[in-house]
Amino acid sequence: MPGILLTQESTFIIGPITKLLGFIMEGIFFVIDKIGIPNIGLAIILFTVVMYLLMMPLTIKQQKFSKLSAKMNPELQAVQAKYKNKKDNESMMAMQAETQAVYAKYGVSPSGSCVQLLIQLPIMWALYRVIYNMPAYVSSIKEAFYPLVENLMNQAGSKEFIQGFSNAGMYAKQFENEAFTSGVATYVQNTFIDVLNKASSAEWLSIKDKFPILSGDVDNTLLLLNRYNNFLGLNIANSPSFTMKEAMEAGAYGMIVAALAIPVLAAVTQWINVKLMPQQNTSSDNDQQNTMMQSMKMMNMMMPIMSAVFCYTLPAGVGLYWVAGAVVRSIQQVVINKHIDKMDLDELIRKNSDKAKKKMEKAGVRAEKLNAYANMNTRNVAASSKPSRPSMSQEEKDEAVKKSTEYYSKNAKPGSIAAKANMVKQYNEKNNR
Repeated sequence: MPGILLTQESTFIIGPITKLLGFIMEGIFFVIDKIGIPNIGLAIILFTVVMYLLMMPLTIKQQKFSKLSAKMNPELQAVQAKYKNKKDNESMMAMQAETQAVYAKYGVSPSGSCVQLLIQLPIMWALYRVIYNMPAYVSSIKEAFYPLVENLMNQAGSKEFIQGFSNAGMYAKQFENEAFTSGVATYVQNTFIDVLNKASSAEWLSIKDKFPILSGDVDNTLLLLNRYNNFLGLNIANSPSFTMKEAMEAGAYGMIVAALAIPVLAAVTQWINVKLMPQQNTSSDNDQQNTMMQSMKMMNMMMPIMSAVFCYTLPAGVGLYWVAGAVVRSIQQVVINKHIDKMDLDELIRKNSDKAKKKMEKAGVRAEKLNAYANMNTRNVAASSKPSRPSMSQEEKDEAVKKSTEYYSKNAKPGSIAAKANMVKQYNEKNNR
């Protein structure tokens, strides 16, 4: 019955977020317990829906940025093309100024998308920690291990026995801790639950063999945990790989199909989710940008496969969260796409540009200068579509010089002052037209 660490997350940033999300999970489980369906699988699905709804504003901002980026990219590419082979300091500064002007025109930040991801990453990590470590955040699940743990602690040799479990090596530092060796009750109880949370079915049965007096406690604990963990016939505390191994040993081939269902669903739902995401234009004159886009495309292709592999080896509860998350994101994406498609992007650009101007004015930056750069760059985009004049060969250049010399030397001796005067006269007439 693979579980995860009982100890709560305590890192500087992730710790407080995880505790907050733990309170949400505890509240969800409390409600469904009161209505008579205390099921961890159902709690995970509801938890996933609640969390993605809470993160909806961040998702909408990210999608808006993607839409604006698609509209803005041609102008950025025109700037990059304009300074493609210019490495001098003046050109680099001009390129930076024009790029900044385009971003100011659309009212977005170059790091806008990264900021949204940086906000979401700690939340996503905290979500996994809560689901990985349910007994640490849901008191009802932790209480399911009692009174077995208390009675097991009172049995002679129980500490040495529990350290012989296959996954006990993960908690070697806890076993060596003074709080464990000196018998601090709370610390020892938590350590026992950590190990039992990862114990296999055979190891649970070995407790009954080693301590027959605890047979009733073991049966009652397993009965309650199985009630919490059973989701459509699957024990979501076990990984699909573990379930398949036990099913093959028992000849229960129906369970093999059930075990494979979550990894397969994880891959399919992730693939649908990727297809619904806004697709960036993969054609660009910038080699670095093309490489980045191709890498992103490859990563999107690999994500469904990675989802299947992870969900096969991790506890099925994590896989269930993965599937539920992909389904919620897909529904969310359809709704957001319809919402954004109805938006007037030109009006949004105008509002964003006004906000950017006010910020620049506060910072002492002349918005007019940046707008001039942006407008100039827009003209460059239009001009870039016009066919350029083909370059002349050296022979053609020599012939043109010869003809122009003959023209200017007409009625005058070649090389004379009169011929040179004619050249100056023709030049002035041409530029005064």
